[in-house]
Amino acid sequence: MAFDQTLEPDDEALLVLYANGDRHAAAELTSRLAPRLLPFCNRMLRDLAEAEDVVQEAMLRLWKIAPDWKSGQAKPSTWVFKVASNLCTDRLRKRRGVGLDEIAEPEDDRPGAEAQLLQTERLSALDVALQTLPERQRQAVILRHIEGMTNPEIGEILEISVEAVESLTARGKRGLAAALQGRKEELGL
Repeated sequence: MAFDQTLEPDDEALLVLYANGDRHAAAELTSRLAPRLLPFCNRMLRDLAEAEDVVQEAMLRLWKIAPDWKSGQAKPSTWVFKVASNLCTDRLRKRRGVGLDEIAEPEDDRPGAEAQLLQTERLSALDVALQTLPERQRQAVILRHIEGMTNPEIGEILEISVEAVESLTARGKRGLAAALQGRKEELGL
């Protein structure tokens, strides 16, 4: 019994195909990675336009290194998240002289149904609570619990050990719990 089984190439194969001139591979890899990068960058920077710029810059850097990509050293997703994380950190360092109240909130243009309103309130409370965490804890928590990355991947991105990732995420979760403690009932948690 034979059947046609189409196997999609993994991220690394797509990057190699792009390096060899396949523009469609670049589009496919971008459609896989950019939607995951944007929410991470937006949560870090709290500015959608700036987050979009970071995603674009991170993807451009991935395309630039494609011809020199060393297979087996890192996954393209891990590499590009590391670049985006560093770009976000650089932007945050540059803006440290600016108060948080002066930074515009990202606009939300989703419809206003009741369920979405509660979800929006929860996400807003989470975003505010995330901002109370130290930068490294915030990065670790976002990458682990929102982006769903593994501790080894996060360790590679943040250039720390798996044990340090576990410590950062545990402290970050405790910090989030403390920050959200007074709002559990209001948010239906």
